[in-house]
Amino acid sequence: MTSTSPTFDSRSLADLLDACDQEQLDALGFGVIGFDADSVVQRYNAVESQAAGLSPQRVIGEPLFTNVAPCLNNFLVAQRFEDAADEGSELDDTIDYVLTLRMRPIKVKLRLLASAGGATRYVLVQRR
Repeated sequence: MTSTSPTFDSRSLADLLDACDQEQLDALGFGVIGFDADSVVQRYNAVESQAAGLSPQRVIGEPLFTNVAPCLNNFLVAQRFEDAADEGSELDDTIDYVLTLRMRPIKVKLRLLASAGGATRYVLVQRR
């Protein structure tokens, strides 16, 4: 990782996040959820933990779209990751979204990242 922290809008952000250790992930100003090809959460930062009210111990090792955040299990989010994997293509989309699970509705921006050959996929959450 470079000497400056990545931002929500940084180019090649998936690669930058892959290079971050947990302390660096926790220092970011946006939520980070990293998961594998089976949608099992592997990485989870402090910003997202505090905002969502879910501890890393409760989230890491759990399926993202069914156990952690079923409100993301739809064509806007989960399906985009599935389509990119089926096509063997990269995914880098930013969408306006409303989180609704376990909280009052909150408007956010989500950035969906998946490298064609990368092992970790990311949902990034920027709260307004």
